[in-house]
Amino acid sequence: MGCDHEGKCSTDFLILSAQRAAELGGQSGVIELAKSVGAKSVLIADTRAAAYGITTSLGGRIVNLSLPKDMARDDARQFIVTLLHGTGRALVRSDGSRRLYDLARRVAKSDVSVFINGPSGSGKEVMARFMHLQSARKDKEFIAINCAAIPDNMLEAMMFGHEKGAFTGASTSNVGVIRAADGGTLLLDEISEMSLQLQAKLLRAIQELTVTPVGGTKAIKVDVRIFATTNRNMSDECRMGRFREDLFYRLNVFPIQTQSLRERPEDIGAIAYELVMRHVKDVTQAPLLSPDALDLLTAHHWPGNVRELENVIQRALVLKDGPVITADAIMIDQSSIMDIQSQTATAQAVN
Repeated sequence: MGCDHEGKCSTDFLILSAQRAAELGGQSGVIELAKSVGAKSVLIADTRAAAYGITTSLGGRIVNLSLPKDMARDDARQFIVTLLHGTGRALVRSDGSRRLYDLARRVAKSDVSVFINGPSGSGKEVMARFMHLQSARKDKEFIAINCAAIPDNMLEAMMFGHEKGAFTGASTSNVGVIRAADGGTLLLDEISEMSLQLQAKLLRAIQELTVTPVGGTKAIKVDVRIFATTNRNMSDECRMGRFREDLFYRLNVFPIQTQSLRERPEDIGAIAYELVMRHVKDVTQAPLLSPDALDLLTAHHWPGNVRELENVIQRALVLKDGPVITADAIMIDQSSIMDIQSQTATAQAVN
């Protein structure tokens, strides 16, 4: 926790060791210290406990965390970070991921458009949200729209808005997501699925910084930063005529490439804990991952990337017996394993 020269803290959390909490005289002393530095919540961590456990008091404002003394220091630190910060954050440990997020942090400070390319489930939207939160637009809206999940005629109205009566069912007007993100960031997820006709309208909106609602005649000024994502090779898409080259270059001012999980196995444990926290209803129900469970997760190739890992974690939360997820609760799809075996056999035959 960082505090300035006046003692004002830059975080809501005060983190204390169990030994320090005891030196303060227990709960009353801890509360006084928290008040003096302006912290709203306290985490008391005992990293040399005989067994794992989490309890809360004062309506959840004080969390007592016991971590077994044989737990690896890096794993203990990662668990505490995830417990404090919750979900939806970029948690990385591999050198490649750290370099990528350092680059993304620098790019976020500018206002250029960013094109994020990478395999399905590799964290493209997580990257976009991270960059938004690192930007000067962080206090404004971050709006994401999946271009692949919405029929083209509906996508136009959702993006640009529409006037009342513009089409059947348009009983009221709608500003659309571009105007809703005014001052903030708009993420166009899987933009490669957008029709050429809609691409042309989007290009004009980006060039002129205006939108014209469906059924409207007046162009409306907007100030929005655009991120776009895809899992396709955009050079191929442009060459085949499926995506406008001029729009691609407008969006691809700064390219960011996310990696598959198999390229960054050091991140798997960190992401697994983030997913655990996402799917528990109460912090006191958050389990640890045993070393053998982490070994299983790290050894898998994850063709489905983070989405596949999330499924495995959800199964483990159902199958676990006690406060620790052990290897026997890790159930990986047999089809996924067979796919890896098939790919390995093919590669060996070619070589």
